[in-house]
Amino acid sequence: MSKLKAEVIKYSKKLSVINLSALSPGNISVRIKERGVDGFYITPSGMKYSSLKAKDIVFVSLKGIFDKKKNKPSSEWRFHQDIYVNKKKANAIVHAHSTCATAVSVHQKSIPAFHYMIGVAGGEDIKCTKYATFGTRKLSKNILSALKNRLACLIGNHGQIAFGENLNKAFELAQEIENICNQYINALRIGIPKILSKKEMKIVLGKMKNYKKG
Repeated sequence: MSKLKAEVIKYSKKLSVINLSALSPGNISVRIKERGVDGFYITPSGMKYSSLKAKDIVFVSLKGIFDKKKNKPSSEWRFHQDIYVNKKKANAIVHAHSTCATAVSVHQKSIPAFHYMIGVAGGEDIKCTKYATFGTRKLSKNILSALKNRLACLIGNHGQIAFGENLNKAFELAQEIENICNQYINALRIGIPKILSKKEMKIVLGKMKNYKKG
């Protein structure tokens, strides 16, 4: 358990270090069973990540129960809970207000297959949710819809979210989503980019799937 808390702290601090979420750090969680209860460790609300200690990390059960005498979990804990409940392969989640992903998210439009690396999110595009107030069940519902058959999505007028089998993979995916958004913004400066066909993206997704297996 202490090892997983250390990982949450490590990657939370890394958000700022690599400028994935410089001033608005987002939040990070990892799936865990504590004392026989299924749930997740998540970053606390209202604390600077640079000073986080293991005791500051909050355990929230998959039923949304946490010790109210200790630190409050991130205000976004509800969508972490809903993702873990609905996505059995999600063992870690990274949510960031990264600059380029946030810039694209304010348009509330999916990113089309302007580049084959769109496939890292799991499909032929990267979905973007409609806007909903942070910390609400409505936001969770929107996110789950955008994550259907996907590993990551943009959150309308908010940022991005990515999940994976562990924190390292979830974090790397969040970095890749930010990079793709940066490339997309730059591509649009030249004009409307050519979009890869669904047939080609099907081939790409198949190759990516086989590559991961290898």
